[in-house]
This record gives sequence, structure tokens and C-alpha cells, in this order.
Amino acid sequence: MRTSYRRATFAALFASTALISAPAFAQEAAADDENADEIVVTAQKRSESLQNVPISIQALGTQKLEQLNISNFNNYAQQLPSVSFQGSGTPGVNVIYMRGVASGGDGNHSGSLPSVGVYLDEQPVTTIGGNLDVHIYDVARIESLSGPQGTLYGASSQAGTIRIITNKPSTSGFEGGMDAEINSVAHGKVGGKLEGYVNAPLGGSAALRVSGFYQRDAGYIDNVAGTRCFLGTGCVNNNAFVEQNYNDTESYGGRAALGINLDDNWTVTPSVLYQNTKSNGMYAFDPSVGDLQVQHFFPEFRTDKFVQAALTIEGKVGNWDLTYAGAYLDRKTFSSSDYTDYSEAYDQLYSYYGGIAGYLYVWDQFGNDIDPRQKVIGSDHFKKFSQELRIASPSDKPFRIVAGAFYQYQSNDIHQDYQVANLGPLVSVNGLPGTLWLTQQHRIDKDYALFGEATFDVTEQFTLTAGVRGYKYDNSLIGFFGFGRNPGNWFSDGPYNAAGSSRTGVAGCFTTTGSRLRPVAGTPGVTLAPAAVDGSPCTNLGVWNGSGVDPVRAKGDGLTWRFNATYKFSPSVMVYSTISKGFRPGGINRRADVAPYGVDTLINYETGWKTTLAPGLRFNGAIYQQDWKKFQFSYLGANSFTEIHNGPDARIRGIDVDLAYNRGGFSLNLAAAYTDAKMTKNLCETDDPTYQCNGGTEIVSPAGTRLPVTPKFKLSGTARYSANVGDNTKAYGQVNVAYQSSATGDVRLAEATALGRLPEFATVNLAFGVDLSKLNLELFVSNLFDERGQISRYVSCGQCYQRPYVVPIQPRTIGMRVGYDF
Repeated sequence: MRTSYRRATFAALFASTALISAPAFAQEAAADDENADEIVVTAQKRSESLQNVPISIQALGTQKLEQLNISNFNNYAQQLPSVSFQGSGTPGVNVIYMRGVASGGDGNHSGSLPSVGVYLDEQPVTTIGGNLDVHIYDVARIESLSGPQGTLYGASSQAGTIRIITNKPSTSGFEGGMDAEINSVAHGKVGGKLEGYVNAPLGGSAALRVSGFYQRDAGYIDNVAGTRCFLGTGCVNNNAFVEQNYNDTESYGGRAALGINLDDNWTVTPSVLYQNTKSNGMYAFDPSVGDLQVQHFFPEFRTDKFVQAALTIEGKVGNWDLTYAGAYLDRKTFSSSDYTDYSEAYDQLYSYYGGIAGYLYVWDQFGNDIDPRQKVIGSDHFKKFSQELRIASPSDKPFRIVAGAFYQYQSNDIHQDYQVANLGPLVSVNGLPGTLWLTQQHRIDKDYALFGEATFDVTEQFTLTAGVRGYKYDNSLIGFFGFGRNPGNWFSDGPYNAAGSSRTGVAGCFTTTGSRLRPVAGTPGVTLAPAAVDGSPCTNLGVWNGSGVDPVRAKGDGLTWRFNATYKFSPSVMVYSTISKGFRPGGINRRADVAPYGVDTLINYETGWKTTLAPGLRFNGAIYQQDWKKFQFSYLGANSFTEIHNGPDARIRGIDVDLAYNRGGFSLNLAAAYTDAKMTKNLCETDDPTYQCNGGTEIVSPAGTRLPVTPKFKLSGTARYSANVGDNTKAYGQVNVAYQSSATGDVRLAEATALGRLPEFATVNLAFGVDLSKLNLELFVSNLFDERGQISRYVSCGQCYQRPYVVPIQPRTIGMRVGYDF
């Protein structure tokens, strides 16, 4: 039986007390890390002690990552209270938020740019439509920078930045290691992983570092037997796809970096990263079917392959530091998903007319009604090319400068094919029998920036910093979306398509004369202009240029800035105040009758402190208010078509705190966030610059409504005790607790109610092990009480609230790890 979060929290606190009071097995118990008090970060693009950086930042170092067995995004997001996310649970499709800057529904590949930037070393790996879920192994640290970081990190760092810093090649000596794990998931199967790395000096001036991994995550969602009945066409079952624990994931990959010291001042580091992930099934369950159960009717899988080649050059020009960071990322995804819920919802919606069979034209080639169920075949081919050149003055001078230039080019080839088996060619998308709807588009996002930040030590205690970033963006989208059009009698015969739509799809395509098809359909000789994007029948998303079609564009420029004042009462006590601005570019809606959406901005007011209260005791925190202007939000509109709009303003107030203690074999880490995020104006049914919503009759969500996704309270804590039990032998025990309060899944009140709240939950993770010189043995339990914590809720389409899905945390997992260093 699953227990409540209160029982889980009580047990965690009890276990922590037991660890604290555990007797020492030897006279002298050493701390796990002699340098645990000193964490060096590069958040300001310089190497600095965490305690000297006037930014709200959390850092998970190598040792903490290993101790918490963190290997993916979900693992480390649980330990970062200011981070929240939304998605379907499938690896690589999460949308990341920080400090409550979340409106929900931002994961569409044609939607808004992310508000949180993700970096791998010096290179951005932020992607649209889902995060790059880099496997965490042989990683030096993960830095979580809260608040706008637009001065140094650009457009997609409006609300914060996550940085994954890998271990670099070292010429100091040969080293390597291997780690293996086997685990068993409650209600599921057995999984495990194998990891290893090698660092090999190549003479005295170069070194090669290579790491690799293979991981298999056990499934725990069952696709159980069921039927769906449709008016006029009868019932169907899913017997061919019934399977227990069908949501397993297999991933593998590696990273190689070559460090070359050209001389005492210049280093060149080329690197390459490859990762391949294949996920089967879905990572959510349908509560109306049962706990950890769904009833789906088509094959479900997703492959996610990416490769990144990067080059970092670091050196000195005089006594100034010069850094070049360039990278090319190529990511390909391919998926198949069940879309039966859509057919079920619309069959109910049109029940008065006899369901889909009575209202639409889902016919075979002979005009007979057919099974209306759909599956979606999708792919994305995402490419990113980025370059940054920056220079920094000597860090030991009272006046310091960091300045540089940045360029980024991103493209995405988008393919979404909504298929109905045996759909007739005259009611399908033209040239694609069986395709009810097609999205075939090419998106490009370009960013240019110049940035600079100057710091001046007014006195030994008082420091002022000012930074500015001038940016320019140029985003474009071209292609096709929608239904087909019956080509008979010069595109005037009916039915026009399976949906009977006269407006969406081929009807909106350009003809060779530059006119859209709809007003000239039936004209003898009317001909569609050639498609601008391969694989589509024609082009309806674009601008006619007189002889062809150009992309729809959204351009803009502006400035972001940051001002900071820091005062050090002593070397161990610092306070700071910051005001900073973040932004997110505007963009294009695919539907011609929906206006483009504009830039949204975030102004952050923050006061924080960094303190070392005693040897081994650190207490940091920040209090902030953020004003979010005309926030972008996405939702599934008519025909489940994604629309992006600028909403009203929002105000976010919160507190971040971080406490760490490490002495005598005992370590304690606590991190917590309080986030109060609310709209300050009404969200209206239609765009209304006055936010009066037609006299109050069109209010979707009133002023004061909480923003979705982010819980008001989130915390994590880890207590660990280790003791010497013999020569070169150390035993340890660890308890980790994570808690988050409830949240909603949608900014719109009616939809949020239909979706259901995300209830509060807590989890407890335990680990016990022994270090035998170079060998480590560990037993662990994750989610000790098998809590069914809900991290996201979603529906398959805009009308599909009859089946909201719940994305749970992984059920209780018991396993063993073995590690060996050589």
C-alpha cells in the first residue's frame, strides 16, 4: 500500500537522525571530500568560488552526482528546488522552467523558444520541443543559475540557465573507472547500466579522455486489454498490443575530448558527444483504467539520436584571457504514438449527428465509413550551430571586464503525419493516401549578440557590476499544415477531405498565380505552386514573393541588462542586490488568422547572501520578485491546433535557500524554494490589450490566478555519514528526501480543473555501502515507500479531457551498484 507524503517525510527525518547519531567505527572519521568547503564554478564565465559569486546558484559536484546516483535530467531536477518541468515523461521531451516562469504547454516544435537555457560546457544545447537529456557520467558538476542570465547567456536564459560541466582531459596521469548497476522496479522489470571512462596522457602536452555508457531502464506501465466503440463503425480492441511493463528505455553513447596544451598559455580542446535513446510505450498512466495502466491501440516508440562536435580554445593575449567556443549539434527524433483519444473525443462531441461517421467523411476509397482511429508518425531533425568569442581582463585587478560576441543558427525539419488506416485518397492529404493531417515545415531561428559586463571593486568590501547584451533575432517558418483537398473538378468537388474542412490545409496553399487555392477553387487550369518543403503537397505557410513562397518571419532586437552591488562584511559573509532583465523572442503562429506573438520580458529584483558560518557550514539564499510582462503561452486551440499568444502580466515572489554542512564524516545538504507566481491581470478568451475581457464576460482566468506547473514549495535534503572500519575501508549510509507541494497543469482555469491538480508528494531514497580502496559496493532503494508522485498531467488533444494522463515518478526501485577506479 502506498503511504502518504507525511509518513515518507517522517521516515526520512527518522533515518536522518539515525545517521547523525550512528556510532563511529574508528577513532578518526574523515570527510568524504577534503575540499568539500570549496566549490569552484564558472557561472560568470570565470573560475570562482561559489561563495564569491553574487548569483543564486546551486551546484551539484562530481561526488554529489555519484552519491545521489544521478544519470539523467529527472534525477538532477528533483534535487534543484528552483527547477520544474512539464512533459509526457518520455526521455528528451521535457520543457524546463525555473522560479515559476511557466505558463504551460510550451513543448510544441513550432512554439515558443525555451525560457531556460541549457549548456554543455561552453556550448548551448537548448532545443525547442524538449530538452536534450544528456546522460550524466564523468561530469564535474551541474550548475543551476536562477533568474535572468541574458547578459552572458542570451535569449533562452530568460528565467535561468542549467550548465553541465564535464571532466576535462588531464596530463597529470592515467586514470579510469568503471561502474555497474542492476536494479528492480516495483510493478515492473529489471534494469541496469554500465559506465566507464579513461583519461590517458599523450606525452606531456596532450591528453585524451573517453567515457561511455549503456543503460536499460525497466518498464512499469502496463498496456492492458480494452475496447473503443465508435458510432456507426462498431468496436475495436487492442489485443495485438497488450503488454506488461511496456515503457522500457534503452540508451547508449559516449564522449571523447582531446586536450592539447600548445604552450603554457594556450589550450585547444576538441570534443564529440554521441547518444542514442530508444523509448518504448508511454511513461504516463490513465487513472480511469487503473494504476500504472493504459489502453492503447497502436505501436508506441520514440528514438532520439544526437551528436555534438565542439571546439574550445583558451589562451592569453598579454594578461587577458581569450576564449572561443564553437559547436555543431545534430539531433534526429522519430516516433510513433497512439492518437485514439482524439477519435474517441470527437466521436462523443459529434454524437448528436451520429458520431464521426455521421458528421465527417472518414471513408475508404469506395466511400464506406471506416475505423476512425489515428496514429501519429513524427520526426524532427534539429541542427544548431553556435559560436562565441569572448575576452576577460585579469581577475586579480579591481576593475574587471568580460566582453564578447555570440552567433547561433538553429533549424528544424518538422514532420507530423496523422494516419488513418484505409483512408481513401480523395479525402486524404493530396499524394499521401491514409494521411488525414500533415505538418511538414522548416523552421530557422538565428540569434546575434554583443555582450559585456564590467565589475569594479569600489573598496575591498564593496563591488559594483553592470552588464548589457545587445541582441538581434531573425526567426522564420515555412511549409505546410492541415488537411488535403479533393482534386476533382479543379479542387471544387466534395467532400473536400475527411474533416470536410474548406479552409485548413491544401485550401490555403498558394497557386502558381500567387492566389490562395480556396477563392479560386473550381477555376479551370488552377494549379498549385510547387511545395517549398519536400514531402508536402504544397505550401500554405509562407509569403508570396511574386514568383514563389518565402518564409514567414519574425524579427527583432533590443537590450538586456544586469546591475549588481555586492558587500562583503567579512571573507565569509557576503550580501548582494541585483536587478536584471531577461527576454524571449517573439514568433509566428502557423494559422493565418492567428496573429504573431511578441517578445515577453522578465525583470528580476533580487537580494541574496552567501555565508560560511563555521568550518564546513555554508548557508546561502536569495529573496526575489520577478515581473513577467505579456508572457507567452501555448494551448491546443480549434482542431487541437497549437496557438501561441501573449497573455497578461504576472508577478513572481520567492525565496531560495541552500544549507550545507560537512565535517567529521557527516554531511548534510538542504535546498528549498518558495515560489508565489500569480497573474496580475485577467487572461481573456480573445486578445484584449485592456485585459477587461469584454466587460468580464470572456475571462479565462482572473487576476490572481496562480501560474501552472511550479509548486509553491519544493525542497530536497541529503544526510550522509561515513566512517573508517578498517585499513582503506570506509562504510557509509545516506538518506535523501525530496518534497514538492501541489500545482496545476494549465494556466486556464476550466482546463486546469478538467486536467486535475498535481498533488503534493514526498520521496525517500536510501543508500548503504562500503569503499574498499579502489572498489565501491552499494545497495540502494529509490522511492522507498513507492509513492505515486505526479510530475505532470496532460491530454492528447484539445478535446481529450475525457482521458487525462498522469506522469508518475518511477516506482520503488531496489538495486546494487559496483564501482572500480584504476
